[in-house]
Parts: sequence; structure tokens; C-alpha cells
Amino acid sequence: MRPTARHLAAGLLVLAWAWAIPALAVEPDEVLDDPALEERARALSVNLRCLVCQNQSIDDSNAELAKDLRVLVRERLVAGDSDKEVIDFVVARYGEFVLLRPRFSLRNAALWATPAVLLVVGGMFIFLNSRAKRSGPLPLSAEERKKLDAILRKSRDTD
Repeated sequence: MRPTARHLAAGLLVLAWAWAIPALAVEPDEVLDDPALEERARALSVNLRCLVCQNQSIDDSNAELAKDLRVLVRERLVAGDSDKEVIDFVVARYGEFVLLRPRFSLRNAALWATPAVLLVVGGMFIFLNSRAKRSGPLPLSAEERKKLDAILRKSRDTD
């Protein structure tokens, strides 16, 4: 079945509607009168996580807490805070988890590096273990050979 112009138009309409859904999260009463401040607020909101939805930004979420955070961001901007001060304020209040893109820290680096380190260590263990098995048992020293002979003689004498 070949798609017709009607099918293509319907598909484009659905895509346009799906694309516009996140824009419906910001309510008209939240929008600032100053377009420059509103643009900054939207740019900040895109990078803050909705603590209810967790995988959505507060700009995309319809949750009550996301609305409260959007209003908070706008209040801080109107009060004259810089973008960094707004983000620092929200992080101080809600923790690093509120950032969709976490800041670089030694703790985060360790968290991301742990799987790679474990993979390398496991690979080295497997490689060294298989190498030791291939080479066979190590030869006995002269002293170990004497002890083994003594044990074997004693074992034969008791039988």
C-alpha cells in the first residue's frame, strides 16, 4: 500500500503535535513580560530535572513541582540573579540530582569510570589465569622434591 498525500499530511500533523507537547507545559501565567528574561528562564528550565518525572526537564513537565521550579527560576531571574546563581540556588535546595547534565566532579568521574576499571581488571585476571594454566604446573624445588619423596616412602611403608 502506497502512502497518499492524505497519509503524509496526517503523519506530519501528528509529528507537529507531538513536537509541540513539551511547549504546553509552560503555562501562560508563568511567562515573563521581558522576552530576554523569558528566554533565559527557558534555557535554564531545559537543563533542570523534574523531580517527579525524573527523565523530563521542568520545561517539559506538567507536574506541580515542575511548575513551582519554573516559577522559582523566573523569580530568581527577575530578582537579578545570574544564570549560575539561579542554578546554584536550585542545586543547593534540591541537590545535584536536579541537574539533567551533572557537573564534573571526582565523585561523578569515579562513578562513570568504575565499570571500565572493573572490566579491565577482570580481563587482566582472566588473561593471567589462562596464561598460568597453559604453562602447566611449576617444577618442584630440590627441597620440595625431597619432602615429597619422604611422604611417598612413608605412604608405601604403611600400606
